[in-house]
Order: sequence, then structure tokens, then C-alpha cells
Amino acid sequence: MGSRFLTIVAMLWALATGMAFAEEFKPAVVYDLGSKFDKSFNEGVWNGVQKFSEETGIKVAEFQIVNETQREQAMRRLVERGATMVIAVGFSQADALDAVAADYPDRQFAIIDVSWLDRPNLRQYVFKEHEGSYLVGIAAALASKTGKVGFVGGMDIPLIRKFHCGYLQGARSANADIEVLQAMTGTTPAAWNDPTKASELARSQMDRGADVVYHAAGRSGIGVIQAAADAGMLAIGVDSNQNGLAPGFVLTSMLKRVDVATYQTLSDGLAGTFSSGVHSLGLAEDGVDWAQDEHNAGLLTDELTAAVEEAKDAIIAGNIVVHDYMSDSNCPD
Repeated sequence: MGSRFLTIVAMLWALATGMAFAEEFKPAVVYDLGSKFDKSFNEGVWNGVQKFSEETGIKVAEFQIVNETQREQAMRRLVERGATMVIAVGFSQADALDAVAADYPDRQFAIIDVSWLDRPNLRQYVFKEHEGSYLVGIAAALASKTGKVGFVGGMDIPLIRKFHCGYLQGARSANADIEVLQAMTGTTPAAWNDPTKASELARSQMDRGADVVYHAAGRSGIGVIQAAADAGMLAIGVDSNQNGLAPGFVLTSMLKRVDVATYQTLSDGLAGTFSSGVHSLGLAEDGVDWAQDEHNAGLLTDELTAAVEEAKDAIIAGNIVVHDYMSDSNCPD
């Protein structure tokens, strides 16, 4: 009887402690430039936020920046208003987050697409985008009827060339003679938010014979998808599942599971298990993948699906090693 009583007391104490901790946990997110509902990178983070809030009932404060100067100011304001955790979306926020994390060592911080910072209160996430891009490269090559496929990136930076390099390798593994056209939307952060320019680049590639175009361009990529649909060609989406944006014209989407990283960070913060350091998410960690659903089912042949899944298993097993442009900028031809 005494043992049972002590067990009940311990359970009640744990419950009360957990509830108190939950009341003290006040997370916040600062989205990157572009709409929170960009159907891509930012929206993937928002999906992770929504899942966490729906499961826990905890509201996550959100801020959408509209220019570069707002980053650090927004983070400081959130912390000053009581945020105990701040998640920053995108590498462009690195300097601002690093400065704020240094000034508030008792708060928790996390950032996506950064690995070079070093703070004991800061978690960083990077993704193996080259692995997921390899898979959709195979899909593109096998779906192409012209032997030419395209790639439209957003801001011309090593991270986006990492997508292109993986895509190129995957396409050539399926068809050694495939031609892969490549273009970038711009060299400034505005490149993530220019669907018109991305559409023009995609149309140019299609005019040159590309019948499948993969984009890694944030909100700009919506222009690529629309251009492909208008021309009766195929696009490949990125970050979030974009198959439903133009059903029948989006071959697949390379999923970059920023929602998983966001949800994981928020959950660890709530549970008191938050840790710093760099987390790298690839196929084996469910950090990247390719999308299959009712919107693209009619586009995926058994041969194509089998080839992509076989490559996925081989990458996870270590039998295929996809070149990482971030480690070596000499992308294999």
C-alpha cells in the first residue's frame, strides 16, 4: 500500500512538473523572406509548427520578415517579450541569430540550413539535399522523352548548386546521355521570390528541348511549375510536396523535411531534452525523400518507381554515395 501510494505521488509530481514546464515554454519562429505560405521552404516549417501546436495546445509566436534589416530586431523583440526558444528559418539569418544567442545564453535557439555556428544554446540543421535530388534526377531522366531535362535554382549559392549536382548525378545514373540544362534565378535574396523570372528561365529551357524541369527556388519555383503546366511539360517541386499545385504536370517533389526538424526541435524544447550541435538529416533520417500521392500517380510508371526506390535503398545502405557539392565543388560530370 505504501509503495503504491508513493508511486501515485511520484506520478502526480511528474505531471505537475511537466505542466509547469509547459507553461514556461514559449517558442517562436522567424520565417525567411517570402510568404509563410510560399508552398515551399517557409511553409514546410509552418507545417511543423502547426503539428506541434495541434498536439500540445502551445502557441508558437511567429514573425515574417519583409526585409533584411528586420532579422536581428525581430529575434531580440521576441526574446524580450518572453520567448524561451527561437527558431530561425534559413542560412541568411545566421549572423543575426548568432548575435542574439550570444546575448541570451539562458534561451534556446535553432536554425535551419546552417552548420558553422558554435553556441552551447544553439541547434543547427542541415539536410542531405543531394540525396533527395539524386532520386528526382532518376525520375526526370526516366520520364523524359527528349533526353533533355532542366534545373532552375533560386539564389546562386553553394547550397543550391548542391541540389543541382545531386540531380545531375541521379539523371545520368539513369541515362548516361541525358542533357541537363541549368539556370539560377538571381544572386540576391530576391531570387527566392521572383516567380516571373523563374517561369521565364523554365520556358527557355523547355524551348531548348527540356521536357522535365526541377526547381530549387523557394516561392520563385511556383513560376516553374506554372510554366511547365502551361506548356504541357513536367515540373519537379521541392521542399514541401508540390504535386497538388498542378496535378498531372508535377512529376514528383523532392521533400526537404524542414517540418520534421521544426517539430523535433519544439518537442525537445518542451520535453526538456533540447541539445545543441549540428543535426544532419538525409534519406536514412527521413530528412529528404521524394513524393508519391494521388496527384502524380498517373505519371509514375512501375519501372520509374522501382528505379527510384532501388536507388533510395542503396543510398541508405551506403552502396551509392552521392557527391556533396558543399564538401567538394567539383561536381562529377
